[in-house]
Amino acid sequence: MKTAKAPKLRSVLTALALVVAPGVAVVGTAGEAFAVTKISHATATSMFREVGITWSSSGGCSDRNVPTCTSFDQLNLATAQGAQTLKRASGCALNITGGTETGHASGTYSHWNGYKLDFGKNTCVTNYVKNTFAYIGVRGDGAPQWRSGSGNVYADEGNHWDVTYYNCGGC
Repeated sequence: MKTAKAPKLRSVLTALALVVAPGVAVVGTAGEAFAVTKISHATATSMFREVGITWSSSGGCSDRNVPTCTSFDQLNLATAQGAQTLKRASGCALNITGGTETGHASGTYSHWNGYKLDFGKNTCVTNYVKNTFAYIGVRGDGAPQWRSGSGNVYADEGNHWDVTYYNCGGC
């Protein structure tokens, strides 16, 4: 008689991971699940202040449910660390103009899910990205893209950089 040990074991391990590591969310399907740590707006702003990253909001607010706000609620820890890594490595002024607030494109690796930040463009950041990372072609919407050595993707959306952080960028 065959038993379904693998699915049961997977369920037990997932439950155990959630008990042992509160505050860590499991994302993905059973075959590709991995843990991401979500942080609060206050934690993210503290991390950004620590390295001199600024942020701005066209609405002057931080409510995640208002598209004109810039929110960091539910940002992935690795995303905040990736921004810190970019600041330290480039030495450029960084101003975040988009975080986890509603109004961005959907998808697994989206702003809403904590994987993306938008940075205002300036010559320093643009030169750093284009001279340091590998050009990988254009995205479906026509935005040219560059990939860092750690695999994070920087898309030039015209007036800002849309960055997808799969990891902390070597933090």
